[in-house]
Amino acid sequence: MSESVRPSPLAARLSLIFIVLALVGLFLFPYGTLSRNFNAQSLLQRFPGGLTNFVGSPFENLPNVSAALLLGWGTLLLLALSLFAALRRTSWLWIAGLLTMLLGVAAIIVFNSALSAAVAELVAKGVRARRIPWTAGGMHLGLFLPLLAGGVSLFAGLSMWPSWWERLNRLRGLLVPLAAITLAIAVGALVVVVVQPVPNGLNRALSFGELLTGKLDVVWYVYTTLFAPVTSLNGLFDSLKLATPLIFAGLGVAFGFRAGLFNIGGPGQLTAGGIGAMLVGVYAPLPTFLLLPATVLAAALGGAIWGAIPGLLKARFGSSEVINTIMLNYIASAIFIFLIGSSTFPLLGKTYTLPFKAPGFEAKSAEFQPGARLASIADLISFNRGEAAYFSLGPVLALLVFAALYYGLRRVKARLWIALAAAVVVGFITWKTVGIPVVGSFSASRLNTSFLIGLVCAVLMGVLLWRTSAGYALRAVGLSPAAAEYGGISVGKNVILAMTLSGALIGLGATHYTMGGALDEFRLKANMPVNVGFDGIAVALMGQSTPGGVVAAAILFGTVDTGGVNVDRVLDKVNKDIVTVLKALIVLFIAAGGFLSRRITDPPPPQLVKAVDAAGSDASAHLTPGEAAREAATPVPNVGRSSEVISQDVLGGDVVAEENLEKEKKS
Repeated sequence: MSESVRPSPLAARLSLIFIVLALVGLFLFPYGTLSRNFNAQSLLQRFPGGLTNFVGSPFENLPNVSAALLLGWGTLLLLALSLFAALRRTSWLWIAGLLTMLLGVAAIIVFNSALSAAVAELVAKGVRARRIPWTAGGMHLGLFLPLLAGGVSLFAGLSMWPSWWERLNRLRGLLVPLAAITLAIAVGALVVVVVQPVPNGLNRALSFGELLTGKLDVVWYVYTTLFAPVTSLNGLFDSLKLATPLIFAGLGVAFGFRAGLFNIGGPGQLTAGGIGAMLVGVYAPLPTFLLLPATVLAAALGGAIWGAIPGLLKARFGSSEVINTIMLNYIASAIFIFLIGSSTFPLLGKTYTLPFKAPGFEAKSAEFQPGARLASIADLISFNRGEAAYFSLGPVLALLVFAALYYGLRRVKARLWIALAAAVVVGFITWKTVGIPVVGSFSASRLNTSFLIGLVCAVLMGVLLWRTSAGYALRAVGLSPAAAEYGGISVGKNVILAMTLSGALIGLGATHYTMGGALDEFRLKANMPVNVGFDGIAVALMGQSTPGGVVAAAILFGTVDTGGVNVDRVLDKVNKDIVTVLKALIVLFIAAGGFLSRRITDPPPPQLVKAVDAAGSDASAHLTPGEAAREAATPVPNVGRSSEVISQDVLGGDVVAEENLEKEKKS
């Protein structure tokens, strides 16, 4: 079979690893969770059959999951087929992976349907839902790993086609974060296994098999709980609320990274942004339609000023921005406490009054004016019909229309404006008319439109850095200040600009706490968590200093922070500090490049690989690299070779080097 229509060895090897793990996990790991109580004690279903009961009490009316177990046998056969395809690097590896993934999804659906049927039967008999054990069941590692292996095999098989290889190659920047997350999860799992006993109600010692199964179940419970907030509307809103300030902090740090600067002054810039927002939002005598944007701009201005100072010092005197930003954190904190810590202060034997502190013992400002407050997103995307509350699908439909038109009208120059106009029309029509009923209430969520401001800032940052000449200059300074200066770019000017915009982005994070009322009040308060500015470093590193990556990393961190509270409430030895451990490990592994080979993260150009392969073969050993490139139908790129040699090799001697011409003339 031709090498060009087979998956690459690396893709096949990666697929093989996941397939073997899924085959072992199908028998070794629990297949699914039938029940889990409030103490995390579980009743586990094994494959191909059998139960492991850590609750202690017997169960009646067990759900019939025989159909899901039967699908498990089918999954086993498809995994074996995928294993053969990966070993032989066959062209149908992607088909085997797709079938494995589809059957894995079907097994999960059938398993959950069996639990739902058991719940419905008990509810029909009048049993209260909270007394039904099957409501806390679901898939386990034995069901999840075949699904994952099928997905990896699918994309590994598709990589044999150049078009798919190019699509997947564009995602190569995700390799380091994904490897770092995987390694962090693995190390975190070892920590959980060591410190957390198996929750059980058994009045006896566990056997080795039960201990192994129980430890795996604890690890699965911890990680599914950490990521559980995204499965419910209230949990998702709580996660996005924690992610909002991380987005601003991550964008600010990432902007500095792109310009070759390490902005570690996030806490001070966030504090300065809060002070700026307070001065305008509380005291500015502006009309309502001007007060809100003026307060937002004041927050950005406060952070910008606090970022511009170390930028100016570095550009003018060459001082380290790391030291300067750290010192300015302390100065901002002192000014913050001075303004709202007390109503009076002594100076030269006299006592002066400050108007910023609200009456009372607590250190906080007066309330922001109503016109300077950001609206709650829950109020924006919900509507009522009678006593029923609905979650509006208008934003979702508008986004789908925009994406469909933007990518469907690729040959139309005005596709952006057409897609935006259509999205606005669809959103306006469906915003308060099309929705789904809301179970429970999420109106108390403190997620506010500061989150939307963060998304807009991410888009603007991407446009500035990669679509403008100013952004090109900033990135050039970050890559090589000497080369940028040689090319006519002012390094000092761009250093000041980068630190100013970096501080402005971080300062905007204060709008979430002050204007959005994330701390339960529309005030500047002493308990504002300014250390989120340091967390922005981890977010920027994980997001690879790209706007989209920063947003994704911030949402991930916000999700695990929310889930960590639930872990802390249930388990006695594992608390929310596991989230801090995971964050630290992710940063550590990203700094180490995910321990991935440079050939994987930054491979040589495919033209060069083909040329070298052609030159190294027995049939072509006598060829020069240029002739070998012609044999491979691709030119050799200029990699570490002089233009003189390339011109001779690629053109086959038609172009003679100037040096040789001079020699011939002399002779």
